[in-house]
Amino acid sequence: MLVKAFLVGGVICLIGQLIMDLTSYKVTPGHILVGFVTAGVFLSALGLYQPLVDFAGAGATVPLTGFGHLLAQGAIEEARRTGLGGVFRGAVNAAAGGLTAAVVFGYLAALLFRPKG
Repeated sequence: MLVKAFLVGGVICLIGQLIMDLTSYKVTPGHILVGFVTAGVFLSALGLYQPLVDFAGAGATVPLTGFGHLLAQGAIEEARRTGLGGVFRGAVNAAAGGLTAAVVFGYLAALLFRPKG
């Protein structure tokens, strides 16, 4: 399972790097971030991303496309339960745990370590 996760996650990262290196337009990491999250949402909405998650586990859920997949699945599930108004609430609720952890651990790291510069 680790090898599959490593390979799939690596291929996703490789695609982003190739897009930045091989396009004539100046594609920045910010463009990649938005593009990958959006791609994860679309692939998830079409039912194409879940098989990749089932195959690769964290190799598909940790990259930015996995965040898009998480948002889409939360929105779809809440929309099924409560209607169209649940789309935004579902996406936020699905991502709340991960975002909270990122903020808390980022804050703790900032308290423990001094940035240089």
